[in-house]
Amino acid sequence: MLGFDTGFFMQLLQGDALPVETRRNAMQNKVSSICSCLTLFELERLSLKGVIEDHSVLCEGIHAVCKVVWLDTAILSMGARLCRGLGIPAMDGLILAGFLLSGVGTIYTTDRHFTRYEAPGVRIVNLKEPNPTTTP
Repeated sequence: MLGFDTGFFMQLLQGDALPVETRRNAMQNKVSSICSCLTLFELERLSLKGVIEDHSVLCEGIHAVCKVVWLDTAILSMGARLCRGLGIPAMDGLILAGFLLSGVGTIYTTDRHFTRYEAPGVRIVNLKEPNPTTTP
């Protein structure tokens, strides 16, 4: 299962090759993908700031191809522990917790601090790195 952070969708909107290829491969190979409800929040906030044009079309597409993970008590608890242990921002701790509790094997992000998390079976792909690895 693939987890897509907000930065993944921003790179996708820009037409960057790896996110476009990753999304295409996931759809063709019927690989499950998820994003956090907090990503939907961040995309709308970026739309209101004028950073992206119309978040609603993007969010409709996300709902069509991704399972959206909503916050619950397990995510809140794990998120708090991840923030404390890794020293990462609260929003990202909650997003990461949702991915981990959903069984994500590969997380696509543009946030360097996600790479502070290390565990067997979990791969973090930072799309801002010079040569990020490819997908399934």
